[in-house]
Amino acid sequence: MTEITATDGRWRTRDILVVAVIAVAFGVFFWAFGFAWSALGFLGPAVNLLYGLWLLPALVAPLIVRRPGAALFAELVAASLSAFLGSQWAVDTLVSGLVQGAAAELVFAALRYRRFDLPVVIAAGLAASAAAFVHDWIVYYGEYAVDVVVVIAGSMAISGLLLLPAAAILLVRALREAGALSGYSD
Repeated sequence: MTEITATDGRWRTRDILVVAVIAVAFGVFFWAFGFAWSALGFLGPAVNLLYGLWLLPALVAPLIVRRPGAALFAELVAASLSAFLGSQWAVDTLVSGLVQGAAAELVFAALRYRRFDLPVVIAAGLAASAAAFVHDWIVYYGEYAVDVVVVIAGSMAISGLLLLPAAAILLVRALREAGALSGYSD
């Protein structure tokens, strides 16, 4: 992905609708993926290599819309829908969405929403993964052995570094090639 300069940052009705559609699609995905996540429990802490899939809206939405708040909006709405549909993490799903979306948002904001190239996408993925890890460590992993927490942290970092950016870029590319994103920058 090349360096792209964002527009003036004002949201159009179309932008709101596109991010909402992204969020709703991922909200349903999150709800369904929760069942798969539970079924993959036999992988132990290595299941966190897939953690980046929970963070996709925080990268996909800003890569398409390129507006301030897109990462936070998409992640929070997706988490809200997932919780509404019956996520096993209940209300904490909202906190997770807030933390994850805000962390990715901070990376885009630090660059004033002017760069959406691979290094920025990777940085946003790592930030979202790090925030997710801190949240989950406080809420879920407090009693885990240190070696297990290290494996979880490493797995989440790998996911944020590799899986999340690759999946986000490939998904956006596929949507562009399908013609679903006409009118949005490459």
